[in-house]
Amino acid sequence: MLGHADRLAARAVLVLVLAIAGWPGLARGAEPGAVGTRVDNFALLDHRGAFHELAAYRDRRAVVLFVQGNGCPISRHALPALHDLAEDFGTRGVAFLLLNANLQDDRAAIAAEAEAYGVSLPILVDESQLVAESLGITRTAEAIVIDPHTWRVVYRGPVDDRLHYQTQRPARAHYLRDALAATLEGREVAQPRVDAPGCLVLLPGADAEAHAEISYSKKIAPLLERRCVTCHRDGGVAPWAMSSWAMVRGWSPMMREMLRTRRMPPWHADPAVAHFANDISLDVEELRTLVHWIEAGALRGEGPDPLERRRPAGAPTWPLGEPDLVIEASRQEIPATGVVPYRYETVAFPADRDVWVRAVEFQPSNAAVMHHGLAWIRYPSDRDEPDVQGLGFTRGQFAAYVPGREVGPLPEGTGYFVPAGSKIRFQLHYTTTGRPEVDAPRIGLYLAEKPLRHELKTSAVGRFDFVIPPGARDHHETASMEIDRDILLYALSPHMHYRGKAMAIDAHLPDGEVVPLLSVPRYDFNWQRRYLLDPPRPLPAGTRIEVRAAFDNSEHNPANPDPTQAVRYGEQSFEEMLFGYLVYRDLDTPIAQID
Repeated sequence: MLGHADRLAARAVLVLVLAIAGWPGLARGAEPGAVGTRVDNFALLDHRGAFHELAAYRDRRAVVLFVQGNGCPISRHALPALHDLAEDFGTRGVAFLLLNANLQDDRAAIAAEAEAYGVSLPILVDESQLVAESLGITRTAEAIVIDPHTWRVVYRGPVDDRLHYQTQRPARAHYLRDALAATLEGREVAQPRVDAPGCLVLLPGADAEAHAEISYSKKIAPLLERRCVTCHRDGGVAPWAMSSWAMVRGWSPMMREMLRTRRMPPWHADPAVAHFANDISLDVEELRTLVHWIEAGALRGEGPDPLERRRPAGAPTWPLGEPDLVIEASRQEIPATGVVPYRYETVAFPADRDVWVRAVEFQPSNAAVMHHGLAWIRYPSDRDEPDVQGLGFTRGQFAAYVPGREVGPLPEGTGYFVPAGSKIRFQLHYTTTGRPEVDAPRIGLYLAEKPLRHELKTSAVGRFDFVIPPGARDHHETASMEIDRDILLYALSPHMHYRGKAMAIDAHLPDGEVVPLLSVPRYDFNWQRRYLLDPPRPLPAGTRIEVRAAFDNSEHNPANPDPTQAVRYGEQSFEEMLFGYLVYRDLDTPIAQID
């Protein structure tokens, strides 16, 4: 009989054989999600809108995925026993997650079922069914145990033997409990595979033969042109260009990983909370089509190559066309290493008359070194400055460069008013690259031919007095502001630094109604997006805007510079911020009179 060390060595050999045998993590001929196969990383939102990535549970001793389905009696009856196990093993380092892949169950319905049956565990919503397909899920009420040390499946089957179709009996075999006990003790699971009764899960997309017939020329290339090539082109912000089928095929394994973990496309707003005009995310059908094509081998097929024929040109110097005015800051020299303090510079506005700005673009000449740039209008002393909602530093802010910010015209009929005699104040934040760099920042202004009807304004709801404790994995802070007039809200933009984990912005109306405006379940400091509400939201005077932020100052945050330090407000990226920016205009017609 093999000893414990020999068994571990045998498992290591098995892991190596499976890893060599084939991508994406399955031995040739093995069923998806079979015991002994590796589970690829994935990310999903749960029924409450919280973000979950499988890899984030790497510090746990085991992960349990239980397949849940609304209305399924066996799934419902298994939940009390599952909760008991979660209460017991949760204190011993086991994570418990539910997974719903039913096409007929949307998030609202899943949340209602969870409340009705007292489900306290997160239910991951697999609306694309890609996770269910990769795990070979066919029925609800099945538990899958994953060992985070190897990411291998070590058990598949029911919680116990108590339930069957239309029958129940006292449990005599406790399969899941025994499997978890063995895994935590480093033993092999005695019964790693047990058939689980449950309701069938319809997976219409799980057809490998159909996936091989997906046309690159007619479906995939047009999808990439529509959703991806804006960034993935010569001169674009992405690190490689989608210039041909051969290029896309070479990158296809990485594309699959980025799609499954929701790192691409770089869009982080929860679609269940609000709709945004600049949403660049893939819809469910687009996501399925692209991942299925990749998993079928990213085949070229018949027809022309639209990407090769297109040969996208480099990004234009000014995407909106040649500006009417260009305002330049001085040439900036950035050292090879070290922390670069914020730099400020004030220049005269190059016009001797009042102007209205209908669009504006902030450009660095060296995007690799600029972390962000801001520009404010500094009004002449003889002009009454417009009052400001919220934090005063936003007064006159009208141009910004941050990662992920799109360039486009301002809302119709709105713009920034710049009176004669104004100045422009630059704030420049640089990071080092390992060699000396230079940058020549500038802003391009597009002027309106006649005065615009509405002056666009920027505000910020935030805090400066917070402290994030060392090692805190899920630290929460809030900030709020009450608006004193009726406004029309156009856009929102969350801002934190490396410890930023999630942010939500809500409007608490005077009548007590709470309106969710934005939820970013996984904040990504690399992409400082502005979310354009569609349609813009009128808010009455007396509304309280609340910002709820979560921070991860633990060692589990890969971007965290130092989890041993308490973190406070500061301008540098290794410090923290908590701001929710709002772009709005005052309403000239009271909300009560708007139909």
